[in-house]
Amino acid sequence: MEEEEKPPNTTANHTVSSAPEHLSPHQETLQGNGESAEDDLCFGASCLTTAELQQHWRAVKQEFRSVKLLFDIPSARIISQTISKHVVYQVVVIRSGSYDCERVAIERRYSDFLHLHQELLSDFSEELEDVVFPKKKMTRNFSEEIIAERRVALRDYLTQLYSLRFVRKSQAFQSFFTHQELKSAYDLLRGGRFSRALEGLQKVLVLQEKLSSHDATLVIPTLCAILVCQRDLEDFEAAFETGRKALPTVRRYELRKHHGPLLEALVDLGFSLELPVAQLQDELIRVNDSPCGKETQMSLKELVVQEFV
Repeated sequence: MEEEEKPPNTTANHTVSSAPEHLSPHQETLQGNGESAEDDLCFGASCLTTAELQQHWRAVKQEFRSVKLLFDIPSARIISQTISKHVVYQVVVIRSGSYDCERVAIERRYSDFLHLHQELLSDFSEELEDVVFPKKKMTRNFSEEIIAERRVALRDYLTQLYSLRFVRKSQAFQSFFTHQELKSAYDLLRGGRFSRALEGLQKVLVLQEKLSSHDATLVIPTLCAILVCQRDLEDFEAAFETGRKALPTVRRYELRKHHGPLLEALVDLGFSLELPVAQLQDELIRVNDSPCGKETQMSLKELVVQEFV
C-alpha cells in the first residue's frame, strides 16, 4: 500500500451541525486595521489584492500540508420496502488534527460501496491488490452482529482507500461522497425548490472542501449554485458573499466558463445592495472585450441549471 505523502520540509435521520460563522480573509484584514464594516463592502483594488493574496498563500500552504481525514460509520438502519429491504450506513467525514464542527453525514448502501470498488478496480487494479473489500454475506445480512461487523469493515475500507493518493484524488472517490446529494440538490433547484436545494448544496460544499483540498476549482460549480439559490431566495447579502468567495479562484485558475456569468451576477447583486461595483464592472468589460471573449452567453443561473444533469 502506498505510503502517505509527506510535505517537503515540513440523508436522512441525522442532525448536521452548522459551522460557526467565520470572517472572510478580507474582513480579518480590515478588523486588524481598525476599518469599518462599511469599508469591507467596498470592492476597491487594494482590498481585492489583499484578499486574493491571503487566499493564494493559503492555497500554497495547503499544497504542502495535506488535509488528513478520518472516516466513521457510527450507525446503520434497515429500510423495508414492499418486497425487499436493505441496510443504509451513515458515513461521517472528519477533518483530523483539530475539532471539526462540520461533521456532515451521508448515507450509503452496500451496493454503493461495491460500485465504488468496481470503478476503482477498472483504473487501479494492480494498486488495489492489498485493499480488502468487505464481502457480501449470503445469510443473516440483517442481524445486528453482521451489520456491526460490516460498519467496521466499510469504515476500514474507506480509510485504506484514502491512504492512497491516486485513489483519494480520483473522480470516483470524490463522487462517492457527493454525487447523490448533488443530483438531488440540482433537481430541487431546477424545480424551483431553492430552500431545500440550498440546504443540500451547503452540505455538499462542506464535504467537497474536505475531500478536494488538492483542487480548489472543484467547489466552484457548487458555490455558483449556492449563489443562485440565495439570490432567488432574495438573500442578496449572502449571495454576494458567496460570489466573493468564488471569484478569486475563478480568476486564479482562469475558469472562463464561470468568470463572465459570475461577474455579471455580482454586479447585479451589488446594485441591489447599493454597493460600489465599479471595479467589478471594469473587470467584466475586460473579460467581454478580451481576445478570447466570453466562453458562454448564458447567465449564471442558466449555467448552473445545466451544470449537473
